[in-house]
Amino acid sequence: MLIVDPHRQRQLRIRYAVVLGVAGLLALVALFLVGGPPAARSWGLWALFAPVYIYLEWNALEVNDRLIASPGVMVAMTAALAIGPDDALVLVPLMVAIGPITPTDIRLRRWFQPVANFGQLTVSAAVMVTILSIWLPEYPIKSSDLWRIAVVTVVGAVSYTFINFQTVTFVVRNVFGRRDVRPWSNLPTIVTPALGMGFVGGLLGAAYHLAGNVILPLIVIVFFVGHMTFASYAQLREAQESTLRGFVKALEAKDLYTRGHTERVAYFSELIGQAMGFNGTRLEGLRWAALIHDVGKLAVPRDLIRKNSRLSGEEYAQMQEHVTLVEDLLAAVDFLQPMVEFASNHHAHFDGEGYVGSYEHDVGDLPMEARILAVADSFDAMTSTRSYRVALSQNYAFEELRRNAGSQFDPEVVEVLISVLTARGESYGSPEMADDDEARRIAEGGAVHA
Repeated sequence: MLIVDPHRQRQLRIRYAVVLGVAGLLALVALFLVGGPPAARSWGLWALFAPVYIYLEWNALEVNDRLIASPGVMVAMTAALAIGPDDALVLVPLMVAIGPITPTDIRLRRWFQPVANFGQLTVSAAVMVTILSIWLPEYPIKSSDLWRIAVVTVVGAVSYTFINFQTVTFVVRNVFGRRDVRPWSNLPTIVTPALGMGFVGGLLGAAYHLAGNVILPLIVIVFFVGHMTFASYAQLREAQESTLRGFVKALEAKDLYTRGHTERVAYFSELIGQAMGFNGTRLEGLRWAALIHDVGKLAVPRDLIRKNSRLSGEEYAQMQEHVTLVEDLLAAVDFLQPMVEFASNHHAHFDGEGYVGSYEHDVGDLPMEARILAVADSFDAMTSTRSYRVALSQNYAFEELRRNAGSQFDPEVVEVLISVLTARGESYGSPEMADDDEARRIAEGGAVHA
């Protein structure tokens, strides 16, 4: 999907906010008509759980690009079991409806996010408590009912998480567009704990009935342990992204001509990966491999990198070492190990030629990620100004990629890049420069400046 223009994006925001907001209000009204006014005791329990839920929602964490997570489902499920399925029909969705309205939204006068979250969370909670109301055993709960509670809470947690996640996915990708939002990765690491928290919440609610108020402090502690689970994951992802950004900044500080090169290679690689059906996790690995593909140049002399004339045989051999140097530099960075192989093979040829790191492959067995990096890297090298050559035209780059398809490049990857950029109407490089020798002569003559 192409990025939408601001006017179109605003229209989509209004449309989805209205639809979701109305759906949330209708769900609340319908549940009140079915369940009736809650008892005073139920309101007392609601007053205990609601502040905790609201606090956790206000401190929800970004675990993927624009994907916010909290242990809210655990609090909602615990409250539903503790209150009882009849009164929970009204009180749990009401509690969930209040959570998305944060002080930051009020201060910044944001309306789309709180309204959309109000609607989708309320509907998700409404479906969950309806399932509980139908299938939970008669109260008071007995220890023999725990097996049935376990089954019902799993079904309720699945329904809540599925509706919540699918709605957020649909709205975010349609409103912001794929270029503005990265495909979400490592979803099992995020969704599985959410489902588990829903299940644990049900057992906590049952434990409250069996043990009484004495267990409430323990329940609250478990809620915050759930919050720390997401916090640890969010901090880990931020640390990983910061590490990658540090490598990129260090490399680009060494060579002004390649400033922006790694981000462009990552962008072209992502376009190709998306068109070839990569999922979010594999696509993220491809992006990370693109961001580190030239890190080995940190150990290459600056004068050699910035030389504005052709390299001698000895210099070229020294430059080739950067594909093995990336392995040495990143040997201790565990989270990047699967991507180092792709990065060290971005100069490997489709037909088995070229130069690679310590990872060797048979002809035709080169990882697809490495084939994608080879095409993306070569395309950007041709269409951007370097110390040894001014930027060539996009048409020239396309012709060169096709001319070397089947030998240096994977023909399928070449055609995917060309078709994607053509379909998106994106153009890179010089409008007219279509002669590599002339482009090099201009650079060698000193006409190119950083």
